[in-house]
Amino acid sequence: MENILAQAKKAAEEAEVFLVSAEETSVQFEANRLKHIQSKQSTSVALRIIKGGRLGYATSTDVADARSLVDNAVATAKFGTRAKFELPPSTPYPQVEIFDPDVDAVSVEQMTRLGEELIALITEHTPEIICEAMAEKETISLRIINSRGGQASYKKSVFSLGIVGSLIRGTDMLFVGEGQSSGHPLTQPKEIAGVVLKQLDLAKNQASAPTKQLPVIFTPDGVASALLSPLMAAFNGKTVLEGASPIGKKLGEQVFDTKLSLWDDPTIAYRPHSRPCDDEGIPSQRTPLIDQGVVTSFLYDLQTAALANTKSTGNASRGAGLPLPSPSTLVIAPGESTFDEMVGDIKEGLVIEQLMGAEQGNILGGDFSGNVLLGYKVESGKIVGRVKNTMVSGNVYQLLKEVTAIGSQAKWVSGVVNTPPLYCPRLSVASKG
Repeated sequence: MENILAQAKKAAEEAEVFLVSAEETSVQFEANRLKHIQSKQSTSVALRIIKGGRLGYATSTDVADARSLVDNAVATAKFGTRAKFELPPSTPYPQVEIFDPDVDAVSVEQMTRLGEELIALITEHTPEIICEAMAEKETISLRIINSRGGQASYKKSVFSLGIVGSLIRGTDMLFVGEGQSSGHPLTQPKEIAGVVLKQLDLAKNQASAPTKQLPVIFTPDGVASALLSPLMAAFNGKTVLEGASPIGKKLGEQVFDTKLSLWDDPTIAYRPHSRPCDDEGIPSQRTPLIDQGVVTSFLYDLQTAALANTKSTGNASRGAGLPLPSPSTLVIAPGESTFDEMVGDIKEGLVIEQLMGAEQGNILGGDFSGNVLLGYKVESGKIVGRVKNTMVSGNVYQLLKEVTAIGSQAKWVSGVVNTPPLYCPRLSVASKG
């Protein structure tokens, strides 16, 4: 990396080298049986330069070929975006616990047993169910250095365990599932299986949903599948800069229900996306996005922050190209109502566990719609069965402007968001038959 940086500094005013390496082992099950075990290692290096005031960028999997990397970055700078920022100097970072050596110590045999036990717990309850399961472990090492003396490095561990089951009876198809991710090993398949078994029990009976507006409870998985994408699009600093965010000009205004608070916090220990710094070397921090219904901040990287005349929130994330602002570890503050109390309050309504196709609407406008992949009918304060052939649609801003209650028990969904159930007074429901 030092050699790449030294050569880049001769060719450009500023330079940054980003190196990431990963070791991953995955055990996959299909149709209730072991399908394959796969281990892989990967290393990639990215060089970002500022030359003539413009950004140049190149990536490679060959860390030793510094000359080609520098030449490619210089070539792209001719056509690059104008850089409005300066790379960060040396700075202290928060101590964030994200690496557990016990993850790497979990053997392939142990991972295989976890998957087998998970499937056995489900099929003992429902013998005809067809399951896909997985156990994965990954160790990621990251290092950043730049021409202003900035440097950062960290190592983190991620372990994931999950299962999806499908039950097909004639024309009726039921899909259930649960997964968890952590910086620690996950060794209790009974906890994951317990969630799926509860879904199967609630889905035993079928119930019909009317076509009209109904009160709806989004479970934590329902919140993640239906509401998260439009919200995160709106809080993205790039979307705000482009004028496409419905809340871009509402900083400091009451947009949501006063019960609702949301923040991004990559300093939470042992979460899959937690880290001491972002992918540009900016220290991680807790960033409030909604505080008791008030829009308090947006998510920025260095470039979007400079264009917006503000500071980066430490939310730069890299995919295949240049860094972009992105959430890391989201938290919705819990409320005071239990799930049973919320269900008990509904005379007729729905519980939504999973939406399919929710991102097909006008996401930037906050619209969402989708088929209820897994959801239940509530009658007179009780869940009476699973709904079929049912769609819901709404607007996240209208929905969250008035929230009846927020659940007291939060849950991590996919390791990305920690959210309680949300009870909303009305949502458009359409049902066939």
